Amino acid sequence: MRSENLKLTSVKIHKDLADNFKVESALTGFSLQKLVNRSLHLFMTDPEFKVKLMSYSTLSPSGSL
Repeated sequence: MRSENLKLTSVKIHKDLADNFKVESALTGFSLQKLVNRSLHLFMTDPEFKVKLMSYSTLSPSGSL
């Protein structure tokens, strides 16, 4: 993908989740960028995924909330 098609952004995430994901990512090779891009795509194209995320309330708010 060409760099002009990418948007650089930053988000605040829970430290414990980030640390756990970093370990999992090292084991699987599944990057945060892949997770975010695929999650955004599913959120925009899969109504069931969108409802599941919108109703998920296990985590406390972080960053921009």
